[in-house]
Amino acid sequence: MYTGVHTGKKPAQDESFPAIDVIFEVTERHRAKDGTMLLFPEVEIETYWTNMFENPETVIDLYHDHGTSEQFHSELKTDMNVERLPSGKFAVNAILLKLAMVSFNILRFIGQKALSCTETLPYKTSSKRKRLRKVIDDLIRVAVKIVRHARQVFIRLWDKDPWLDCFSQVYSICCNL
Repeated sequence: MYTGVHTGKKPAQDESFPAIDVIFEVTERHRAKDGTMLLFPEVEIETYWTNMFENPETVIDLYHDHGTSEQFHSELKTDMNVERLPSGKFAVNAILLKLAMVSFNILRFIGQKALSCTETLPYKTSSKRKRLRKVIDDLIRVAVKIVRHARQVFIRLWDKDPWLDCFSQVYSICCNL
């Protein structure tokens, strides 16, 4: 496997375009996936045209991880219900999008903290992130009951909720920040 960069390449013959890097990764295989030796080596070449001017390994890793950002975008649209912005005014939609962004980041933080509490999760998982819909269903929509007794109002959590221990641990983590 060989990686490298060709600097100063222009996307067209026109000099008005800025110079960019062409990053390449060449893979030479002498064995097939099933382990059979190949008579002639198989050569695979991947090229990435970029203006980030980073080292080749960073650009290749970022490109391979682009699906994650698409998943986050999909979650923002579907789970946060921001597919269609409600107003015809740009300023109102900008405010709503900023509120959705803050909510998205808070829910993402809660989901990551919940996954770090492995001993209190109701199930064992090896996933690295939790979808926003699952965070909302499991940790935000916790079953509670409002009780009025002796001129006081209490909120009681359902003690048989499988997410109660995880909820309590995430809540204590967030309160200590």
